[in-house]
Formats: sequence, structure tokens, C-alpha cells
Amino acid sequence: MKTLADAFHHTLQDIYYAEGAMVKALPKMIEGTQDAETKQAFSDHLEETKQQVKILQKVFASIDAPVKGEKCDAIEGLIKETEGAMKDASGKALNAMLIASAQAVEHYEIARYGTLRQWAKELGNAEAHDLLSQILDMEKAANAKLTGIAVSKAN
Repeated sequence: MKTLADAFHHTLQDIYYAEGAMVKALPKMIEGTQDAETKQAFSDHLEETKQQVKILQKVFASIDAPVKGEKCDAIEGLIKETEGAMKDASGKALNAMLIASAQAVEHYEIARYGTLRQWAKELGNAEAHDLLSQILDMEKAANAKLTGIAVSKAN
């Protein structure tokens, strides 16, 4: 990568892969929790994540690039940690660990979308900036919902 545009494209591919991986991981997390509120939060976020994948496809179109993911080691590691928690924890600890794992993903995604949004602005791509802002707002809201569940009952 030699330009900001290159970095933007690479990071876009990274987060596209990450969102696709979460579409596959969230159903396991939904199944793994016995808490109805957490299950609903994960189910809601699964639907949002599917929307985010579609929005990202529009971002690719805005830079006239093919829709393609690039393996994201960070999300792979976070998913692996979540799977480990699902094997090792039970009861209340399992729910708390699943929420903590989901928040780790949210924080990663918030960081990525914040960067991508700013880079889109720097590159003069208002459409990508607006689309990425939508996703960033969704991720922040999901994180806030999980924090509420954690504070009110899981922890």
C-alpha cells in the first residue's frame, strides 16, 4: 500500500471479511446463550450485520472496486476466543463471557469504521463517508445495548 486510497481499499476488504465472519459466528452465539435478552440482542445484531454487509457492498461500488474480502486475522482471533469461552464457561459466566466477546468485536468494528469513515472524508468520497457513518452508528448502538445488558444483569 502506497496511498491512502490503497489503505482505504485494503481496510474495507478487511472489515467486509470480518462482517461476513460475524454473520456465521453470531448464530452460534445466539444458540450458546440461555439468557433471553442477550439472545435477542445477538439476533438483532445478526440482522444488522447482514444489512451492514449490503451497505459495505455500496461502499465498494462508490470506489469502483469489486466486492471482495481480505482475511482478517483480528476477527478470526476474536471468534476463536468466543468459541473457547463457549467451551469453558457455563451458566451466568457463559452469558457474561459471550457479552464480553461480542463487545470485543464491537470495539474492533467501531475502530475500523471510525478510521474508514475519516479516510473516506479525506479522499473526498462523501457517499462512502455517509454509508460508513450509518454502520458506525449501528455498531455504537449495539455496543451500548450490550453494555446495558452486562451492567443490569450479566455481570
